[in-house]
Amino acid sequence: MIFHILTLFPEAFAGYREASILGRAVEQGLVELHLVNIRDFARDRHRTCDDATYGGGAGMVLKPAPLAAALRSIPSVRPRGEAGGVRVVYLTPSGRLWSQRLAEETAGEGEVVLLCGRYEGIDQRIVDAFVTDEVSVGDYVLAGGEVAAMVVVDTVVRLVAGVIKAQSLAEESFRQGLLEYPQYTRPADFEGRRVPEVLLGGDHARIERWRLEQSVARTLRYRPELLRDRELPPEAAAVLGEMRETGEGVEHGQD
Repeated sequence: MIFHILTLFPEAFAGYREASILGRAVEQGLVELHLVNIRDFARDRHRTCDDATYGGGAGMVLKPAPLAAALRSIPSVRPRGEAGGVRVVYLTPSGRLWSQRLAEETAGEGEVVLLCGRYEGIDQRIVDAFVTDEVSVGDYVLAGGEVAAMVVVDTVVRLVAGVIKAQSLAEESFRQGLLEYPQYTRPADFEGRRVPEVLLGGDHARIERWRLEQSVARTLRYRPELLRDRELPPEAAAVLGEMRETGEGVEHGQD
């Protein structure tokens, strides 16, 4: 998987690219992370990449010329609408919400360009000319797109074959439209709080049923919107139906 990240602050990724799962994936050759400094493509002596917005208002906007040159420096980038180009994702609060489904789509493509916004954003002509996707990692405003880019990279890297065990991915939150069940480790009794007995008995069928029930209950409590108009696996759908009938697992509300 190849990531090209366009940013004014490549140093923000220094520690991140070497840490944990991403660091190992890069070292093993499973992932490439290329940082493109937008300032390298500014032509004036001060390497200016922003200017005041037309029409007035607070804040600055990233200029189109350095951004266009930075994008064109990546061989796989094509003008928007031209066949054969790599996906160019602009990270912005006004984009569609990033999700596990989008992460899976991106991982399947093998290469992506992430464009980190700053200040009031980027000149719209760059969006019109190059950007294929506008993405937000949440309903809030960040100082810039660098942290958002790290979120996107983190969610995609772990889906690349060989980075994480397939069994671990299969049991994670959102894989079946449900949040993950609670996890426990030793000791069995910690300050009077015990691990549920079902996890200690070795009956794998009962454990799987308990985990499914916990996943459905967690989703009902904390993210009921995930269950709206979603087709669940039959066993999960049956558990959900039972809980809705009895009211179990919906203390925090549902639709």
